[in-house]
Amino acid sequence: MSIDMYLPGLPAIATSFNATPNAAQFTLTSFFIGLAIGQAIHGPLADRYGRKPPLYAGLALYVIASLGCAFAPDLATLTALRFVQALGGCAGIVITRAIVRDRFDVHTSARVYSLLMLVMGLAPILAPLAGGWILLLSGWRMIFVVLALFGLACLLSSWRYLPETRPVTHTASVGIGPVLRTYGQLLCDRRFLGYTLSGGFAQAGMFAYITGSPHVFIDLYGLSPQAYGWLFGLNALGLIASSQYNRRLLRQHSADTLLRRANRATVLFGLTLLGMTLAGGGLYGLLLPLFGYLVTLGFTAPNAMAHALAEQGARAGSASALIGSLQFTLATLSSALVGLAGHGSTLPMTSIIAGCSLLAYAAHRLLVTQEKI
Repeated sequence: MSIDMYLPGLPAIATSFNATPNAAQFTLTSFFIGLAIGQAIHGPLADRYGRKPPLYAGLALYVIASLGCAFAPDLATLTALRFVQALGGCAGIVITRAIVRDRFDVHTSARVYSLLMLVMGLAPILAPLAGGWILLLSGWRMIFVVLALFGLACLLSSWRYLPETRPVTHTASVGIGPVLRTYGQLLCDRRFLGYTLSGGFAQAGMFAYITGSPHVFIDLYGLSPQAYGWLFGLNALGLIASSQYNRRLLRQHSADTLLRRANRATVLFGLTLLGMTLAGGGLYGLLLPLFGYLVTLGFTAPNAMAHALAEQGARAGSASALIGSLQFTLATLSSALVGLAGHGSTLPMTSIIAGCSLLAYAAHRLLVTQEKI
């Protein structure tokens, strides 16, 4: 919701502060930086104090920062508050994954992560549509008021309905030394790193799309913010559908097999997307391969996540945090590259998506498949 609802308002934010599109897009990049840093903090806290206390603290910070964004006097303040908003909100990302790992084995957790994508996938469908209409009726600042209310609802429902799932025998120190040792051990685990980077590079391609698509579709191809919201929602619907089909396929195939096949499809669609750009395929030449790329994420994300966390047990919170930090670091880099590459062309967005698809395939091939051989 925090990423997608305000996307239709990016051009309006740039106009409101008399800033360039690049400067407005950096409010999204700063959010990704906050996600990358914040998850590294929440994970060890969740292993030490349980899943719920860090979640409460994170959501409370999120609500306060969202209200600050709504009243930001300038673009620099908005950019800084987006960073703080992400620091709080990312508690939900880390702790959700840790809770699934607390309760399920690798095969079942892959199915549960696919089910979670059905729930989380509603945001990319509903948020840009809602953001477009809020923008039309009340302006971009009201979007952040709505996000603050949404965060408050999440906080209250988590307090009321979410059980504590951390095993009572599992505790961890939150000192700098033990935390860094845990992260170092995880980074030396080839399989953990291979699955994490495979899912992370594929996701980074999606964030290149998220960052670049408002400029590409609204500014270059002339879509209205409302039409952009429908297009964004349609792509998200494809992602949801594929994640649910992944649940069915897991009854006959292993998560690793499905991930390997999905990585090949990701490369195919990524390179096709780049080829259509170079050939001057226009709007409709981009839509089909872009849709195909996003659909493959419904297979890569849950299966890569399930395998990355499968053997982490007592350090599930820290492992979930490191996964999130690495993946959103990659997302930040892809987002920043789209912005730095300049405007006036679709090439920055599509070339970065294609590159991410190749890196996702290579990470699984070199770090996971080669280890098996």
